[in-house]
Amino acid sequence: MSTQLEQDLQVTQSTQLDDGDHERFTHIVLEGYTPKKGDFVPLGNSVVEGIINASAVTALCGKVWVPGRDPQKYPLCPTCKEIAEGMGWSVPGG
Repeated sequence: MSTQLEQDLQVTQSTQLDDGDHERFTHIVLEGYTPKKGDFVPLGNSVVEGIINASAVTALCGKVWVPGRDPQKYPLCPTCKEIAEGMGWSVPGG
């Protein structure tokens, strides 16, 4: 006698996108990493993918947005900068 189990799995993702008008900063997006012995591991959308496909990216500080503005026009997000420096990364202008 066999028993068949049926399961319906529903996954819903809800992301609130922010157009950035109230918070104009340049953010740092971690696109992936390379382990000491291995190949590059992507973690999400890259900024280039976000621009081309109009898809959201996530900054180190947690801000989610669709990139489209010139990042050189805005100051660096202090939270992103703090996180990056805490990880020992070199931050331009930091």
